Amino acid sequence: MTAPDLSRPDHAPVWSAAHEDPRDDVQLVADHCAGDPTAFSEIFRRHKDRMWAVAVRTCGDPELAADAVQDAFLAAYRRLGSFRGESALSTWLHRVVVNACLDRLRRVRPSAPLADDDDLPEQRDEHASTITRLDVRRALEALPEGQRLALVLVDMHGLPVAEAAAVLDVAEGTIKSRCARGRAALAHALGVTGG
Repeated sequence: MTAPDLSRPDHAPVWSAAHEDPRDDVQLVADHCAGDPTAFSEIFRRHKDRMWAVAVRTCGDPELAADAVQDAFLAAYRRLGSFRGESALSTWLHRVVVNACLDRLRRVRPSAPLADDDDLPEQRDEHASTITRLDVRRALEALPEGQRLALVLVDMHGLPVAEAAAVLDVAEGTIKSRCARGRAALAHALGVTGG
């Protein structure tokens, strides 16, 4: 079985936008393992955007994130047969992506600060929401890795604590404490007081 061309995911699936692939993730995994060349393309199409968002927030550098997502989907393609189905496929993919990000970050630290979203102005202006967004981004970058990963998964991507714990391979209580410490550190960095 050869790896799909992940640089052109929109051309790989047989299904058009009007006719979504009716198979669920479990069936797609089974079909991929049985040799269906379209199954992994559909998995990639369904999950690529969310995995990209996790990678960008985890790495803090779009170039590192792009490399990590590529590494992760290649690893997922090769190891999909090891997926046991004990959790959702998205949980398993989150873990593969986070691990790929951490591997990339260990090899080389990002040289550029976390990039702004395309819709933000190039220079910081006085618009309050833009200032807040930039401040939050900087504060998030300053958090310890464990706290940042827990907050990205739970608060930014809406994963349940149990799912985030599975992704990071830690206990649920660890995710809760990392989130609590991370939120407190963010509040302190942003000058937010309780009340």
